Amino acid sequence: MHVSSNRPPHDWGKRTLFVLVLLGVSVGMSVGPSSAVGQDTGAGAFSRLGFGARGIALGNALVADYSSDASPHYNPALLPATDSQRVSISAALLSFDRELQFLEFTAPLGPSAGVGLSFTHAGVSNIDGRDQDGYHTETLSTDEFALSLAFGNRFADWLSVGVALTLYQSNFISAVDPARGLGVDAGVGVQATDQLYLAGAVNDLLAKHEWNASAIGGSSHTDRFPVRVRLGASYALHDGRLRLLGEIESRYTARDRRVRDFIVTTGGPLRRTRTESFLFHDLRGRIGASYQVIESLTARGGVDRIGVGGVSGLRPSAGFGVRQSIGNLDLRLSYTATLEPYVRTLMNTGTIELFLSGE
Repeated sequence: MHVSSNRPPHDWGKRTLFVLVLLGVSVGMSVGPSSAVGQDTGAGAFSRLGFGARGIALGNALVADYSSDASPHYNPALLPATDSQRVSISAALLSFDRELQFLEFTAPLGPSAGVGLSFTHAGVSNIDGRDQDGYHTETLSTDEFALSLAFGNRFADWLSVGVALTLYQSNFISAVDPARGLGVDAGVGVQATDQLYLAGAVNDLLAKHEWNASAIGGSSHTDRFPVRVRLGASYALHDGRLRLLGEIESRYTARDRRVRDFIVTTGGPLRRTRTESFLFHDLRGRIGASYQVIESLTARGGVDRIGVGGVSGLRPSAGFGVRQSIGNLDLRLSYTATLEPYVRTLMNTGTIELFLSGE
């Protein structure tokens, strides 16, 4: 007996392909086998890998990194520390045909404020597209983007506050419109002592991706970004040549799941579909340290994902930065090598920074 479907075969193929691309990108940008690791995948995973060679080398423990080359990606309240205009360009080489690039501009505003503009691009190429019968159809690629505008102000010698708005976009397959979302970050920083700085930030409030796959026979779906609450500190020793950083992140991820219930009635079985919402939570830590060996050379190291997946889930990094003055320009080059969790492949990140001296 032959059973036919009213849905065109190519719709099933595109629908299956869309799901596989979604899963491939999620797993490709961050892989892991636990409930906590599961929160490292999904919507916006690329934006949580870090920002630039310096930040990744320090284990991404930079929520309290109050310094002249601080990035608002980690906490917009750090922007008042900016004392000159800075342009930063970064690129990362990753395994599994992944790519990651960063661009950032920061500048002081008046005596107590700062502004930052950043752009992040991530992609996966050479994805083997196949139809429902397993035959190769085409080679696919994906692109994800984040554009952020941040502002921070120092309201007192010891208190800084900042906020950032980030636009997200994900392009997967041409038959489905890109998913877009808006996230809000807020941060605060406190200069507790001359050596100790304390800070906190909340990241990706309201951020979500809304998909509409009706063009390929699918349905609408919403993927929420994890909301991250981060608390940390930095401590300076030896006249600032040695800096120790650490933070704790509490991550909350909301997920929806469709559940089908079968109810037995006098008229026969009745099938009902309902949606259940779940809130996943995990706690993780990060540490980092930098030491200025000589005036033009700084060594850095750090560990990310402490408490996620045991030892195999750790993400250690090590790198260095060199600097050279060229007239009024301060040129800084940074490199970082990162051992990715579980798969243990190497992620190489390089950054070029230009500072226009403000003094």
